[in-house]
Order: sequence, then structure tokens, then C-alpha cells
Amino acid sequence: MTAATVPTARPGATVGPERPGPAAGRLAWLRERGMGASVLVAAISGGFGVLLVAATGLIGAWLMADPFLAGGETVIAVVAILSVLLVAVAMYVAAIVTANTFATIVAGRTRQIALLRLIGASARSQRAEIARQGLVVGAIGAVAGLMGGTAAALGLQAVAARAWGLDVDYSVVQPVLIAPAVVVALTTWFAAWAGSRRVLEVTPLAALAGSAPRTAQEAAGRVRRRVTAVSLFALGAVLLALGILTGFVTPLGVVIAFFGGLASFTGLSLGATLVMPPLLRLTGRLFGRSAPARLAAENALRYPERSSRMAIGVVMGVTLVTMFAVATESVKGVMSASGGGEVSSEMARLLDTFSAVMMALVGVSAVIAAVGLVNLLTIGVVQRTRELGLLRALGLTGRQIRSMVLFEAAHITITSVMFGLLLGVAYGWAAAQSLLGSVRVPPLWLAPSFVLPGIPWLTIAGIVVATAVLTLVAAVVPTRLATRVSPVEALAE
Repeated sequence: MTAATVPTARPGATVGPERPGPAAGRLAWLRERGMGASVLVAAISGGFGVLLVAATGLIGAWLMADPFLAGGETVIAVVAILSVLLVAVAMYVAAIVTANTFATIVAGRTRQIALLRLIGASARSQRAEIARQGLVVGAIGAVAGLMGGTAAALGLQAVAARAWGLDVDYSVVQPVLIAPAVVVALTTWFAAWAGSRRVLEVTPLAALAGSAPRTAQEAAGRVRRRVTAVSLFALGAVLLALGILTGFVTPLGVVIAFFGGLASFTGLSLGATLVMPPLLRLTGRLFGRSAPARLAAENALRYPERSSRMAIGVVMGVTLVTMFAVATESVKGVMSASGGGEVSSEMARLLDTFSAVMMALVGVSAVIAAVGLVNLLTIGVVQRTRELGLLRALGLTGRQIRSMVLFEAAHITITSVMFGLLLGVAYGWAAAQSLLGSVRVPPLWLAPSFVLPGIPWLTIAGIVVATAVLTLVAAVVPTRLATRVSPVEALAE
């Protein structure tokens, strides 16, 4: 290799005389583990955004065309605001999942990046290259999402015309549909840039060592990140409390509570290595003292960043679904306290329908989080080939290795679902209390007081079952990969 060829080297690219060509070499990194799932995450969030924007326009055209519907403009505004919020939530989840994916990929490229540093590449140029890869991933996913979302919107328009009679003169294909796709591409680019911050810490000397995620001791040294996380969480908690108190004066208290929830959860995401390891330690005791169970628990605690990245996406999905279900039940409690009795069957049916629709829409974010879990588990197994080979060489059977990976998936998902349920209950109750704390309901028109959170046990049971299925599905590919390489081949890497 000559000095002239150094600048063209890229992380993950195939180096050698048999490359098919410059274009294929530049895009070889797309075949790396994790990139395909990142494209899928961008496609899901982009398609969801396109579909919601198109559906909002269709509903608006229908309301404006119906002369018997009063206040159509207000309904359109409410639907538009909800659409923007749901798209923002989906992209927020996708950004965190993508950032965690790229952070895990960078951890696996440590030695390769260090070698490039050794021959003259700068850390900033390497990080810029990874950010460009994120932009390409986001662009591919955004285009796929744009096409899929537009096709789904056209299908929705046809179904609405036949089944519900919503036949209006409205073209679903509008220039505004490009906006969600552009936002997804830029969000993925930013998430890749944020997830690649470890590149700045890689030194040329790291080329002499293997690629490995940070240990617990190394992660503990990131003081600035931890201070930011604790500060955001504290600010969010204060805003949540202020929103609940403001809700006794005006329904606008929910706006304050919304920003409080956003700030507090962002703080939890940044400080996941503070929160998740103690919870994972508690969960690890549920699986007994067998060798696979003890190894699975130890892996989660030894490398807290890796396990926390896997867990936080699932926590987000569970929190969002639980939040809307608990908010609906808590709204019933607040209205019942004000009215002096039970909520009418018509109102309860309306609230349940609204909650079901919202949870179905928020379910897209849960799917994104599930894709992130499967992706990170798979990448983790690929990057631990040498470690798994060493365990095989020490006497662990293929069945024990598969059990260990399954225990790790169960370990993370059980911890995530329990933590997500607690957060969802808290956020859902805060949303209901801050929104309706000042609303009086007939027949008694009493001033509502604090009510206990309403717990929809059937929905909670559904989330637990779905999590069990997710654990099994998420572990299928990693468990197969874990036993595919022989111990000799693994130790030779």
C-alpha cells in the first residue's frame, strides 16, 4: 500500500487487489453487520412519517369538504399536532437506536480505526467518514420509506373511499411528503455522528490491542456525560411536578409535563450506564447459578455500555405503549373524581378507542426499538467471536453457548420491560393529571384531586407476553451465529 492510497481507506471497506471497482469498494461497508438493520429503522420511521402526513392531509380534505361538520379547522389542527408529535417520537426512538448501533459498530472497529490513525488519518476525518455512512444509510432508508409510505397512503385512501365513504378530491402524492424523508436522512446522519464520538478517543496504540467495548471502570470515568444526564433528569422531574401542579389551574399544564418527560427520559438515556447495571444485577439473580446464567449476568455488568444500549431502546418502546394505556385509565379516574361517580359507558368507549388507536401508532416506535435489540445482540455476538471461541476451548458446549446468549437476551428484555412499565405508569399518570386537573365533569362538577394511576392489567399482560416473544425472536440469529465458528477459527482471529 502506498501513501497515495491511504486517504481512500474506509472503515469496513474491503482492502485488496480483487476489489470489484471503486464504487463497490466505497460501499462495501453496507454489508457490515448492523447496517441493514439501520436502513430498516430509517425506512420504518420514514414510511411512518410519510403515511401520517398523507393521512392528515386526507382527513383535512374530508373535513373541509363536508358542509355539516362544524369546527373542522380545529379538528384538523388537533390531528396535525398529534401527527407531528407521533412522528417526532418515532424519529426520537430511531435516532437513539441508530446512535447506539453506530456506537457499537465503532467499538468493534477500534483496531481498524487505530491502524488508519497510525498511517496518518486523523480522528476527525474518521468520524466524518462514519457520519457520511450514516447519511447514506439514512438516505437509502428514507427513499424506501417514502415509496412504502406513499403506497400505503394510496391504499388507505382507496380503503377509506370504499369502506367509510371518504371519497374526496384529494391527491395523496404531495411535495410535502418529502419532508419526513429528508428529516429521517438528516436524523440518521446526526445519530451516526453522535454514536461515533468514541473515534476521537482511539489512539494509534490501540492498534496493538483487540477491539472491545468499555469496561465498567472505563465507563465510570465519563464524568461530563454523567453530570449532563443527572442534570437533565432532575430538570425533567421538576418540570413534571410543575406540570401536574399547573394542571389544577389550566390544561396547559400538560405542555410543561411533556417537556419534563422529554428531558427526564433523555437524561435516563444518557445515563443508562448509571441506571441499568444495578437493575441488571437484580435480574441476573432470577436465572440461577448455572455456568451459562452466571456468564450472561457477568457479561451484562462487565460491559455496561453494550448492555445499556440494548436495554434503553426496549425501555423506550415499553414506556410509550404503557404511557398511553395508563393515561387513558387515569383520565377515567380523574373524570370520575370530578363527576362523583363512574365515567359513562359512551365516554369510556370513546377513550378506549382513542387509546387503542394511539397505542397502535406508538407501536411503530416499539417495533423500531425491537429491531434495535435484535441488531445489537447480533452485532455483539459477531464482535465477540474470539471470546465465544475461548469459552468453547475451555469446555463449554454449543448448547451452553446458545443458552448463555438466550439468557443475555432474556436478562436485558426482562429488566427493560419492568423498568419501562414503571416509567410508563409514571408518565401516563402525569399526563392525565396535568391535562385534566382543572376540568370539572358533570353531574357534581367537583374539583378533581390527586388520583392513583389507573393500571390497565390486560394491556400490561399483553406487553409482558410480547416481550417474551421478542426475547425468543431476538435470540434466534445470535444463538445460531454463536456456535457457527469452531474454537480454532475463533481464536485465530
